Amino acid sequence: GIRVRLFGRVKEIVGADAIDLPAGPGETTGTVLKSLIGRYPPLAPWRDYLRVAVNHEYAPEERTVSPGDEVAIIPPVSGG
Repeated sequence: GIRVRLFGRVKEIVGADAIDLPAGPGETTGTVLKSLIGRYPPLAPWRDYLRVAVNHEYAPEERTVSPGDEVAIIPPVSGG
């Protein structure tokens, strides 16, 4: 499977700092996000604002992920 690390508001909504999701062939960061939102519908309004990183590098939604990869879901960072 794929280890999904969660940060900020995403972590609060899910109630955990990491979860494991199954990884099928052709899995992408976009399908991981879709699966996560399917399990946790309150994340849906955040969909367009979430950044995804694979193995510590920001990645586009088309990026293929494989079993053993670590995917991080990063909400917008506020500050100033």
